[in-house]
This record gives sequence, C-alpha cells and structure tokens, in this order.
Amino acid sequence: MMKLTLVSRFPYRARLGLAPLFGAAFLTCVGAMPAYATPDVMVGEHGTLTVPENSPLRGRLEVSVAQWSAPRDTLSVPGSIVAEPSRTVQVLAPVTGRVVSVGVTSGQHVRAGQALVKLQSGDMAQALTDETKAKAGLVQARSAMLRAQEVKQAGGAATKDVEAARAALQQAEAEEQRAQARLASLSDQTGPDGLLVLRAPMDGVVVSVSTARGVNVTDLTAPLMMVEDISEVWAVANVAETDGDDVHVGQAVAVTLPAREGIFIPGQVSAIEPDLHPDTRRMRAIVPLANPDEDLKPNMFATVAIQLKQPAGLMVPQSALLMNNDRVTVFVEVAPWVFKRRAVTISYDEGEDTQVLTGLKAGERIVTRGAVLLNDD
Repeated sequence: MMKLTLVSRFPYRARLGLAPLFGAAFLTCVGAMPAYATPDVMVGEHGTLTVPENSPLRGRLEVSVAQWSAPRDTLSVPGSIVAEPSRTVQVLAPVTGRVVSVGVTSGQHVRAGQALVKLQSGDMAQALTDETKAKAGLVQARSAMLRAQEVKQAGGAATKDVEAARAALQQAEAEEQRAQARLASLSDQTGPDGLLVLRAPMDGVVVSVSTARGVNVTDLTAPLMMVEDISEVWAVANVAETDGDDVHVGQAVAVTLPAREGIFIPGQVSAIEPDLHPDTRRMRAIVPLANPDEDLKPNMFATVAIQLKQPAGLMVPQSALLMNNDRVTVFVEVAPWVFKRRAVTISYDEGEDTQVLTGLKAGERIVTRGAVLLNDD
C-alpha cells in the first residue's frame, strides 16, 4: 500500500536538557491530514519506505551522512563597557559649608592630590582651632612634666606631683592626636587661607560636576563631582540563564564593538556574578580590559564571544528531525532509496544543527531535506 501524508513545517528550537520538549521545527505531526494513495512512496512490510526510480520525490529528498563534528566553539552574547567600580569615586563634602571655588570642569583629566573644590566651613574652622589648642596644651604639659622632674631631683617635690604631671602630659598627647585625626579626616591638606580643600583621590578624568561657586553644601550624601580612572575598564557579558552552565572563569573571549568596526579585543573572564538580573534573567560575566588610550568609553555597546570547550558530537541538521508520537525521529537509508523511521534522543542545537545522543551512528545516511514528505503511517 503506497500513501503520502501532506504536512506543514513549524519553527524549531531545542535546548540542552529540554529535548524533545520543543515547538515543531521541521517536525512531522503524523496524522495531521488524511493520507491518500500515491505511487511516489511504497510502504514495505517492516515499515520501510521505498521511493521508486520514477518518483518525483527523488528530486525533493536530500540524503547525507551523519558525521561527528565539533559543536559551537563560541558563545556570542550582548554586553557593554563599564567603568570598574573600584576606579570610580564620588567626591563628597565631609562637612557643611559654602563652595568658594571649583577648580576643574567635566571631562578634565586630574592627578591624584589635585585640588578640586574649596569650601568655607565652620566645622573646618573649629577643627583648626581645636588642633591649635591641642598643640598649645601639649607644649604646656611637657613643660610642666619637665619642671616636676627637676624639682623632684632637687628634693622639693613629691612623687605624686611627678605622676600628676605625667598623666596631664598623656592627656595632652591624646588630645593632640585626636585633633590631628579630625583635621586629617576633613582634608589631607588645608589651603593657606584655612579653607577645606577637596582633592582628587586618584589619577583620572572628571565625569561630572554638580556644584558651583557660592553653593551652600547642606546634604553630605550628595556628590559634588565624580572622578573615574578608565585606564582599565570592564566588558560585561550578559549571559542568558540557559547558557549559564557553559560560561566559566578563565575562558578566553573576544570583544567587538559596533563603534569600532573590525577591532577584536582579546580578554578573559575574571568573575561571574552569582545572581541573575531579575528583569532580563541574565547573569553578568566580567572581562577586564586594558584601556591606556581611553578609547573604550563606559556604556559603549559590545558583543562578547566566549570560547567554549565542548566535546565533539554527532551533529545532524534540524531539518532531518521529525516528530512522531511524541518521539523525535529521523529517516535512515537502509538501502538505496529505501528508508526507515528511527527514534533518536537529542541534546542541544547549535545554529542549524543538533547533537544526537542515541539512536544514530556516525556514517549512517539520513534524509536531511524533504523528510516531511515521507510518512509510514
């Protein structure tokens, strides 16, 4: 009995660990339409399908050899260039006050220790006064200690007087240290006019300035400006949840940029953030990149190609895979132009190819094009 079932093709996609739970790309839904007799295919006793020499199907079928091949060697994911967090510093005022001068502008390169902003602050004045008073008290305590020791040596003072002088000296030293620490916490160096000077914490470039001369600083959590060192930046690869198991620390990558056509920047995955982003369901893989010329700008778009290390497998075109009674099948050529359906299990797809785990051997010939035209039911 010879018959032909007409079927439709549907988009196909299979992922690792999910086969055969996929939509039906190139999958034959047997029985979807009524069969009718045709001389194009002859059905044998053991479920074989023979395509006669004069059948027009011979011109529509393509038979290929199943071969071992290496699966994808790279995983390309979207990404971006970001400034390294440890090289981005917000300049904050440690005390309230009034901005006397701003010495830099946005986009300007600065050196570590360069003056950025000067503030007139009552707290700063108080800290300077406390430090001056502490110095004077320390000098007085040292003199008192010296006199007490000299009088005791001459026999004119009791031991308790020397101990009292020593205790007063220790208190004066502690007060001096406290005053100096307070002053140092406000500024590493004050100006000659006693103003509070905010200085660049490192070499870098001023990203933004959000203050001006005459502004009264009242919110100590609001940054006055931001300084970045972009001599080294990060390429952040946004890896999909389904590809998370394929990405590991130490993998080599190649970074390309839409704004820098033809340029490939080599790198290596240094860290992978443990949490998925709740909105995109993607994890971030970090790739440090040297940027001495500052050609890479934070927030640039990038594509990160991650080198994978997957073993070779038996890869077949997706067009060879059919669905039959909830099973993934292929048509294997058992003799010239004689085919038989065989169930297979698959692992994952790579582009237009899919890895077959069981049910098929390397060297066997299968229908890779037009398989939906064959039907043995």
